[in-house]
Amino acid sequence: MSSQQLPVIDLSAASGGPRERAELHSRLHSAAHDVGFFQLTGHGVTEAETAALTRAMRDFFALPEADRLAISNLSSPHFRGYTRTGDEHTAGSRDWRDQLDIGAERPPRVPGPGEPAYWWLEGPNQWPAALPGLRATALGWIDRLAGVAGRLLHELLAAIGAPPDFYDHAFGDEPHLHLKLVRYPGRAPDGADQGVGAHKDYGFLTLLLQDRIGGLQVERSDGRFHDVPPLPGAFVVNLGELLEVATDGYLKATHHRVVSPPGGRERFSVPFFYNPRLDARIEPLPFPHARHAPGATRDPANPLFAEYGRNELKGWLRAHPGVARRHHAGLLERAPVPVG
Repeated sequence: MSSQQLPVIDLSAASGGPRERAELHSRLHSAAHDVGFFQLTGHGVTEAETAALTRAMRDFFALPEADRLAISNLSSPHFRGYTRTGDEHTAGSRDWRDQLDIGAERPPRVPGPGEPAYWWLEGPNQWPAALPGLRATALGWIDRLAGVAGRLLHELLAAIGAPPDFYDHAFGDEPHLHLKLVRYPGRAPDGADQGVGAHKDYGFLTLLLQDRIGGLQVERSDGRFHDVPPLPGAFVVNLGELLEVATDGYLKATHHRVVSPPGGRERFSVPFFYNPRLDARIEPLPFPHARHAPGATRDPANPLFAEYGRNELKGWLRAHPGVARRHHAGLLERAPVPVG
């Protein structure tokens, strides 16, 4: 299978003349409306920047397990830190990967009386003492990709005829940015090949850096999951459920999964999630194609909320039951109710 199965979008065309921008918007419109996934080139992130992040990630996973477990996310009510292989779940099933979850570096936030529980998601990261340079590298990557994702979102909204800055207020000064350093250490002992189960991302945009091993699969219009072969220098971009809901289904959030590499092979990847403030309420997007929108997908088992933070907290509680039981047992007892 060729990487051309996904559209390839060259973001550098945004700096070109009217013809180049028109072509960019046409291709971006089609990719976001028809597929919900594409490969992004021309983003300006250099090979040297990517190599530095990749080295730091491999150095982290090469640490003794005791060093990684010293920053276990089980110690963090903010869901930051290291998740041991098999401790994360998607759709109720175990994912065979380990990872380090990193967000914007902020003071710990403990919700007060009457405040939404999603403020638990703001807090400090955990860093391995043996790798003092990891902090600067990872936080630098978050800043770098936030700039790319912001430009991309503006171009995407312009591509469908919407005001490019319509959601700027939803991101504001403190968007909820999230980075994962992920390792897939081959197949599980029982032979299961779920690296991460089929799911949609629930935010705005995800930019994925994957290595050369492969394993990412995307559901296409035929209902089957197709491989996404790595394209050197490109990010794999997918749209989240909030953009689908905001456009009443005109923009597409797509199921995707990762199949574990066979044998003893390891796969590394770095997904970056570009999402708004936790307290942002996502308003419907005004755009001229709205009358052609088919309606957003509705899943009773996965209700979406008007405040972004409620969606984010719901996802963390489901994916990390160990952290939820240890720090947020009271939240597990309350069934989520959509706020409209």
